[in-house]
Amino acid sequence: MSSTALFYLLDRARESSSWRGIVWLLTAFGVAVTPEQAAAIMAAGAALAGLIAVFTKDQPPTTASTAPLA
Repeated sequence: MSSTALFYLLDRARESSSWRGIVWLLTAFGVAVTPEQAAAIMAAGAALAGLIAVFTKDQPPTTASTAPLA
């Protein structure tokens, strides 16, 4: 797979509409989850998002002024 295709797929994976589309496709094919499974999936997603937030560097502000507010 070329790096351009990989970057395209990664960009799409960051969009919430992509995830909604995946859910709709799975639903259309008859994949159903119980409320307990849905809760486990949401907990795992929240834990993964927290883990990523802990280990990624914050981006500096992109505003023109970096002077502290008085």
